[in-house]
Amino acid sequence: MSQARLRGFGRSLPERIVGNAELAPELGCDPAWIVQMSGIEERRWAAASDTLASLGTAAAQDCLARAGVEPREVGLIVAASGSAERRFPGPAAAVGAALGLTGVPAIDLPMASAGSLFGMALAADLCGRYRNVLVVGTEIMSRAICLQPQCRDTAILFGDGAGACLVSAEAGFARITDSLLASDGSYAEALRLELAGPVLMSGQTIIMQATRKIPRAITELLERNGKTAAEIAVFLMHQANRNLIARTARSVGVGEEKFFVNVDRYGNTSSASMLIAAAEWWQGGPPPGPIVFATFGAGLNWGALLAEGV
Repeated sequence: MSQARLRGFGRSLPERIVGNAELAPELGCDPAWIVQMSGIEERRWAAASDTLASLGTAAAQDCLARAGVEPREVGLIVAASGSAERRFPGPAAAVGAALGLTGVPAIDLPMASAGSLFGMALAADLCGRYRNVLVVGTEIMSRAICLQPQCRDTAILFGDGAGACLVSAEAGFARITDSLLASDGSYAEALRLELAGPVLMSGQTIIMQATRKIPRAITELLERNGKTAAEIAVFLMHQANRNLIARTARSVGVGEEKFFVNVDRYGNTSSASMLIAAAEWWQGGPPPGPIVFATFGAGLNWGALLAEGV
C-alpha cells in the first residue's frame, strides 16, 4: 500500500433539511427523544429528481476540483451504495458516464455503511495500476425507511447524500499505510433492505456488535503499526449514531473531541457518511498527524484504515 495516497475528498448533500420537529409527529415521538437516542438534530432528504448517480457525480466533481485533478486523469471508479434503485447496473458506471469517462472501469460495491471504507482499501491496492482511483459513496436512504411509529427506532437515523475520495499513486497529503477489513455473515439478518423495503434493523444487535467490533478493529490496526490511539490526530468514523461514536472513543481510550462528528446535522447517510465527514474535516484545514478511518455496517462488515502524513 506504500504508493497509495489520499489526494482529496468531496461531498454532495440535498438541499432539503428535515429537522426533528418535522419528523417526530409522523413517528409519534418527541424531538428531544430523537436527540437522546441518536444525537441527530436534522438530516437531508433527496428531491424527487435526485438519483444515486446525480448525488455521486456531484460529490465526485467536488472531490476532483478540490484535488486539482481532471476527470480524464481518473483510471478507476469504485462506487458504494446500499440503497440501489435497481438490481443493475449500479451507480458506478453512471457516475463515470456523467464525468465523461468512457472506457474507464467502474466497480459497484452494494454495501451499506461500510462500503466506502472497503472501497478505499480496494483503491489503495489498485492505484499502483490505475494511478488515480475515485471512490464514491452515495445513498438515498429516505426512500427506504418506514415513516410509521412502529419503525421510529430506524426512521430517525437516516439521511441522504454522497461523499467521494481520490486515492492516488501520484500525489496526496497522506499515505495509506494499512487497512483491516472483516465480515460476519451470521448476523446478516440484523440489518437488511429487501427488494420491497423498508430497512429492517435489530437495533440492540447492531449496537452491541458495533460497540465491540469497531474499537477492536481500531486497536488491532494501531497495534500492528506500532501506534497508540493518543498519537492519532483525528478519527473519521461512519456517522451512524452520536452515542456509538462516544462509546468508541471511550473504548479506545481517547477524548470524544478526537472524533470528527457531523451526524447531528446529516444523520446516518450509510456508505456516504464517512466520506462526507472526511470532506468536511479536510476542507476545514486538517491538522497534521495520523488519521484513522473506521466503519461498521450491514453484512455485517466492518473495518479500519490508517493514513499518515507524507
